[in-house]
Amino acid sequence: MSYDLKVLEQGCEELGIALNDTQKQQFIAFYEYLAEKNKVMNLTGITEFQEVLVKHFLDSLACVKAVDMTKVSKIMDIGTGAGFPGIPLKIVYPELEVVLLDSLNKRVKFLNAVIEKLQLKGIRAIHGRAEDYAKQQEYREQFDLCVSRAVANLATLSEYCLPYVKKGGVFLPYKSGEIDEEVVQAKKAVTILGGTLREVIKFQLPGSEIGRSFVKIEKVKPTAKRYPRKAGLPAKEPLGIC
Repeated sequence: MSYDLKVLEQGCEELGIALNDTQKQQFIAFYEYLAEKNKVMNLTGITEFQEVLVKHFLDSLACVKAVDMTKVSKIMDIGTGAGFPGIPLKIVYPELEVVLLDSLNKRVKFLNAVIEKLQLKGIRAIHGRAEDYAKQQEYREQFDLCVSRAVANLATLSEYCLPYVKKGGVFLPYKSGEIDEEVVQAKKAVTILGGTLREVIKFQLPGSEIGRSFVKIEKVKPTAKRYPRKAGLPAKEPLGIC
């Protein structure tokens, strides 16, 4: 089956990314496996090819608007779900070391199958809760960049993610809708966790009118050992809000 990749190619061009033939084939293979497996497990509500190109692939890659990816070597993707944004970023930047974290084992098995099918090296999917892995020395404060497209309050998401980021690194949540009030409410949590809010970048996805935002949070000091709190608390009682 032949696929029209024009939207992906043009969108990547807008982002300053040039795709080679191998990368284009990897995106197609990823889409086909995602669409196939989505019939038997809940991976995404978006399955039409052109929509996946924009709302999953280009959305994942848009972080280049906020971060210089040439200066990033290790990425943690929290609550990755079907592998977004981690897998598209790995396809485009094969030299990256990527860890995908998800709390559902079925999804982790899917992700490892994708990694094998696309013959990606230096990327792995792990099963568990963000609160638990953040306590482990192997993961805590080891990453230049932590990304998340997970749907959660920014204060909660910061507690899940900032412990993974090394000093000088960046936590970059992908957000949609009105976020100004959420950002204001999360400022105290970000500070407590060793971060500082650098900027909010609002943009439209290439080739669409879909509004998205990045909240760029820099890690300026180590996160206190007591964070993240035990599983469930960051969501139930967001830092600095309750």
